[in-house]
Amino acid sequence: MARRMGRKDLSRSAQELAPELLGKLLCRKTAKGVLKYRIMETECYCGEEDTACHASKGKTERTRVLYEKGGTAYVYLCYGIHALFNVVSGKEGHPEAVLIRGVTGYNGPGKLTKAMEIDRTLNEEDMVISKNLWLEDDGYKPKYVTAKRVGIDYATEEYRDILWRFIVDDGNYKAAK
Repeated sequence: MARRMGRKDLSRSAQELAPELLGKLLCRKTAKGVLKYRIMETECYCGEEDTACHASKGKTERTRVLYEKGGTAYVYLCYGIHALFNVVSGKEGHPEAVLIRGVTGYNGPGKLTKAMEIDRTLNEEDMVISKNLWLEDDGYKPKYVTAKRVGIDYATEEYRDILWRFIVDDGNYKAAK
């Protein structure tokens, strides 16, 4: 039986949480009912020192949500078109988050948010108590591989080369390039 993930689960560091979220269920209540998809791919972003993290330039109106408590949703627009969804993690006041890059059936962060109707209205949603967006753990723990993060050419070489992308290795899921 699946259990809703709580504050303690989601307040771990992004480096710890990103691989741990693989296999968990991303749940979204819509007008059509509750959608549940298994998380297949994540990336972690770790603080102002991580030059790929949106908070690398400090706290701004856009990034202030990254400084919130673990379990807060961070939804932003990429290229002004695609909503991308992150789970804020770590200690409140330290900007960390895990980008959900893929779920069963949707291998890209923009594809999954479109399929699950996740948009900017869910930015800052507290996923621990929300009736609209939450995470569940049914005990499934898949094998996974690591890779470099995607789309961060602007980051310093040190942060471009870190293997902070986590991908379920089950023979079925194909990560987007």
